[in-house]
Amino acid sequence: MAALACFALASQAKGWTKEQVAAVITQVNNYWQQNNKSQVRSFWDHAAYHTGNMEAYKLLGNEAWLNYSQAWADYNLWQGAREKDPAKWKYKNYGEGQDYVLFGDWQICFQTYIDLYWIVNARGGSARNEQMVQRAKEVMGYEARGKAHDYWWWADALYMVMPVMTKMYKLTGDPIYLDKLYENLLYADSIMLDEETGLYFRDGKYIYPKHKSVNGMKDFWARGDGWVLAGLAKVLQDLPTSYKHYDFFLKKFQRLADAVVACQQKQGYWTRSMLDPKHAPGPETSGTAFFTYGLLWGLNHGALTPSKTYTKAVDRAWKYLTKTALQANGKVGYVQPIGEKAIPGQVVDQNSQANFGVGAFLLASCEYYRYIKK
Repeated sequence: MAALACFALASQAKGWTKEQVAAVITQVNNYWQQNNKSQVRSFWDHAAYHTGNMEAYKLLGNEAWLNYSQAWADYNLWQGAREKDPAKWKYKNYGEGQDYVLFGDWQICFQTYIDLYWIVNARGGSARNEQMVQRAKEVMGYEARGKAHDYWWWADALYMVMPVMTKMYKLTGDPIYLDKLYENLLYADSIMLDEETGLYFRDGKYIYPKHKSVNGMKDFWARGDGWVLAGLAKVLQDLPTSYKHYDFFLKKFQRLADAVVACQQKQGYWTRSMLDPKHAPGPETSGTAFFTYGLLWGLNHGALTPSKTYTKAVDRAWKYLTKTALQANGKVGYVQPIGEKAIPGQVVDQNSQANFGVGAFLLASCEYYRYIKK
């Protein structure tokens, strides 16, 4: 009830305090964990939630949240897809089977496993701690040292796996992970990046003019570009400024941030088809929250130069997230269901909730807390 009271007060205030933002984070995360068990598979949607949960734990230190992610990791044996024979590992198309070890949707879990490893290790090293990252080292080491570079053929993968590469670098000290990150991203750019706008098509099926929105425009899917901006923010967080391609990542992040801000709706959200609001009209939370996280991270960490344009964008977005997306009981609504495109006529409303949407909301909220504190 205290969190609800804080939220009611904040919604009436002209400005926010960090205590009020902390109350929102607590309300949202407790609601999710009280209504959803941790014993679920380590596939991308659940793993995306845990990236937000871990950020909330790092900010506010709630041990129950840490235990929730650790129980999830234990349930999954600290693995993604579990096929043991590398000769059988797949990635070149969509797949949920245990042989899709190199498919990014099964690799995002390593972000949380590595974070948990550092937290637990700081409390005392043990052989068990090493088991937390053993599978990550096996799988990502195989990918980093292999000749293939066509792993990331859909925009979502840039959130799923790019941050795993920088985390693996910090874990091992081996720059091979950074070089493979750069190499893989060049391939992704070659098939998804629109040079004119700086935005990303979701994958090769949606390249203009082969694919168009209902009004004949380029069709950029908000959550797809949200994955990319958020993924780049996470990469820059861990990427050494001395790395030879650091400026490549920084400039890409900055250009994408500017392109994103330019198509925000005045109500604070981004429509599912970013440049054609009439394609699938109305608010959508997951893309909006990932964009908000990326913009706030950039402002908080000096990757974006403070300006009225950015300030207006994040203030509008935060208002949408807390006054429209967030429901009175702590549910995060208006999240487009699992998919890969903006769908005309698809209903997305206050009851549309999803694990990855909650994760995105938590990421944005944690950065907004730091934004206020700063």
